[in-house]
Amino acid sequence: MISLDEEDLRELLFPGGAPTILEEKLAALLGETLGHGEPVHLEGIGIVSLDNQRKLHIAPSPRPRVFLAYAVEDLPRVRTIYRFLKARSFEPWMDVECLLPGQNWPRAIERAIESADFVVPCFSKVSASKRGYFQAELRIALECARLRPMDESFLAPVRLEPCQLPWSIQRQTQYVDLFPEPAPGLRKLLKTLRGKQIPTAGPLP
Repeated sequence: MISLDEEDLRELLFPGGAPTILEEKLAALLGETLGHGEPVHLEGIGIVSLDNQRKLHIAPSPRPRVFLAYAVEDLPRVRTIYRFLKARSFEPWMDVECLLPGQNWPRAIERAIESADFVVPCFSKVSASKRGYFQAELRIALECARLRPMDESFLAPVRLEPCQLPWSIQRQTQYVDLFPEPAPGLRKLLKTLRGKQIPTAGPLP
């Protein structure tokens, strides 16, 4: 558990420069909520509480944190994964669900990847070939994986449709297919995130 003051919390929520009026109001609203004595669970950050000296504390979330990396074109299918994990006591993170108004979103995404227990890159024909933020998120995740113990699972790639995975992923990381029906693949993904070995997926097309 870590402690911090209100200014630290504001920087945690809205890093980078002077806070906007909206950020000030959101931080004040959070402070008011905490003042009633109830802890607040902030996805991607942890459980925030206020002690008798009005000192803020952040404890890690007891739920495994799962970052979902995807291309915007695949949003409907990735939302299915998000809801599946959320209903099973995980803390999934995706930008459209978890970013707060006014947040410095590139830094918030980077921090969410760094603090995640797992990263699930969602590959499709679009995301595998498209330049943009998905590729940037994948690079951050690969760097985070490189710094973790060799036998610790961190990346859990899924394929939303038949597509070619990057060689850096394909050569050393098992993946799960969520097609033609997503249910069997989602069950395999769940086993991975719960620490069980999954069967190697079939050959790439």
